[in-house]
Amino acid sequence: MLPDAESFRRLVDGRATGLVATLGRTGLSAIEIPYEALVRLRNYGYDHSILTVKKASAPVISVGNLTLGGTGKTPLVAWLAHWFAQHNKKPAIISRGYKAKTGQLSDEAAELKILLPTVPHYANKQRIIAAGEAVTKGSDVLLLDDGFQHRQISRDLNLITIDATDPFGCNRIFPRGLLREPLWGLKRADALVLTRTDQVSIKTRNEIQEQCFQFVGSHDKPWIETEHRPSNLRLVDGTTQPLKTLQDKRILSLSAIGNPAAFHRTLTTLGHEPVATLTFPDHHTYTTDDIHRISEETESVGAEIIVTTLKDLVKLPLASVRNRPLCALEIGIQFQTGLQDLEYLLNKIP
Repeated sequence: MLPDAESFRRLVDGRATGLVATLGRTGLSAIEIPYEALVRLRNYGYDHSILTVKKASAPVISVGNLTLGGTGKTPLVAWLAHWFAQHNKKPAIISRGYKAKTGQLSDEAAELKILLPTVPHYANKQRIIAAGEAVTKGSDVLLLDDGFQHRQISRDLNLITIDATDPFGCNRIFPRGLLREPLWGLKRADALVLTRTDQVSIKTRNEIQEQCFQFVGSHDKPWIETEHRPSNLRLVDGTTQPLKTLQDKRILSLSAIGNPAAFHRTLTTLGHEPVATLTFPDHHTYTTDDIHRISEETESVGAEIIVTTLKDLVKLPLASVRNRPLCALEIGIQFQTGLQDLEYLLNKIP
């Protein structure tokens, strides 16, 4: 991807114009063809039992998506973990550990550790191995984080999250677009979860739903709509403060996530329009130069507080920048429709 996630989005969605942008899209289209062919071939192998699917010794619930970048999986995984714990289960989270260094947690794992301090998290590229370890240590239900394309492990429930602010990844396969696989992949989902619904109109939500069901081939699958609701501010030391702390403050928005625009809209929806915004590529590891850049921007715009995501907070090696406090929006999920349908599916898990 390009050094800046937003620049890449502008390129693939057509907002970037000019000769260089046109040539760039042409080159990405050429790469898209063989990539999509490989994805289709792999899915064909699993669909026709040519490739082996392995079964874990505990029920598996997968949460994933069809697009690159953040669609709201983490708040849903956290909600599911709480739900199972409240129903006398011992959940564990299974993930690949994307971009995690040896002996360290991935960005999502570090975030989930804050949200779910008592829920174990096992990371392994061979997720069936992580599943086995979790069961050996007492877990009786496994939450497969970002598992929609990881078809090697069988699942009892396949949930797919769709970001209402960017549902179809420019309708093109990576690298020409943001889709990990063709939209026909929606057929594999047992339920479709539309996230960030508060950031779009009812008309847009209905249009997304209809498009999704066109690819699914029917209207029979549960359709669930959710919002991401900020609950409080979390500081580096683990303490929390109420959202009203941001009232009348000059805010610098800082993020390195797949959909930085959605984070900015969340702040705006709360009534806190940032005076400046800094974005870095998804899963970015902050360097000394980055901290210097953040400090300079903070000074130049007169920001009084820096607000970031929980995913970024766990990676930033500082508690403040030039005496400006650093905090993260802690986000929870709230169901608008479909909660009963989801709980019906969860109650069927053995």
